[in-house]
Amino acid sequence: MPDPLLTVDALRKFFKIKRGFPNPVTMTVRAVDNVSFHLKLGEAFGLVGESGCGKTTVGRCILRLVEPDKGRVQLSGEDVANADRARLRLLRRRMQIIFQDPYSSLNPRRTVGQTLSEPIKVHKIAPRSEIRERVVALLQEVGLSAESMDKFPHEFSGGQRQRIGVARALVFEPDLIIADEPVSALDVSIQSQILILLSKLQQKHHLSYLFISHDLAVVRYFCQRVAVMYLGRIVEQGSVDEIFDDPLHPYTYVLREASPIPDPALRKAAVKLEGEVASAVNPPSGCYFHPRCQRCMDICRQEYPTWTTITEERGVACHLVNP
Repeated sequence: MPDPLLTVDALRKFFKIKRGFPNPVTMTVRAVDNVSFHLKLGEAFGLVGESGCGKTTVGRCILRLVEPDKGRVQLSGEDVANADRARLRLLRRRMQIIFQDPYSSLNPRRTVGQTLSEPIKVHKIAPRSEIRERVVALLQEVGLSAESMDKFPHEFSGGQRQRIGVARALVFEPDLIIADEPVSALDVSIQSQILILLSKLQQKHHLSYLFISHDLAVVRYFCQRVAVMYLGRIVEQGSVDEIFDDPLHPYTYVLREASPIPDPALRKAAVKLEGEVASAVNPPSGCYFHPRCQRCMDICRQEYPTWTTITEERGVACHLVNP
């Protein structure tokens, strides 16, 4: 197997919070706990799970928008987690992010032209005489007109704003784009347009995506491999076909069954999850999913399952697979 573009090994990020009144108590939120995966050059790798499972924190830790507590992040073999400020500035040209909310991710006081030209000026990647031409080319590449340069974000629809977010991520011609639920805030018809745009850009620029989402239908369409997260940890990983056609972890199975099928002729009984959602502040003993699992065994309540490698690309952490 060729060397991966991105390698994440044993990544961890805990947050300290205070709860209670009038005497607050400091608690630890286990947002990301021992997460490992790799992403190949030109691949779209999906990271899925319920809200609050730590998906976004993983993406932000990779970019060091949030500093990880422990773990290793490598881009083409170069250490990102320990890079100094000057080196990180250069590495970030190769790693960009598309934020989830196209409304709050743009500065309402700046025109689109100012937003897209600022990084070009700061990093001095083009002469000032060429900046306008480059910005116009970026806008046209994402399906917007040159006149959009002089408009403010409030003059655009949600889908158009997300196209501006995509253009901003393309300014440096990066190798890796972390797409943090880029279509979840958009209408379904607009979602398909943005996904088609991202796919075309991937082929044209040989981009790699870390695609963060809770929508399994979107992940199945867009990604080649996928990792499933639950309460800060990856519980299953493999190719999209393997994960969707033959899920090994009960949580993956529930996620798949909860995803709607766009065919009224194919009716299926809803899968119900028993028990309460576990807390990242006080996770249950043993397997974190066992309070909600219909196939729970005694060992599931006592020990967290070890990671079992099925094939080179497939793995799962479940006592049912490795009793």
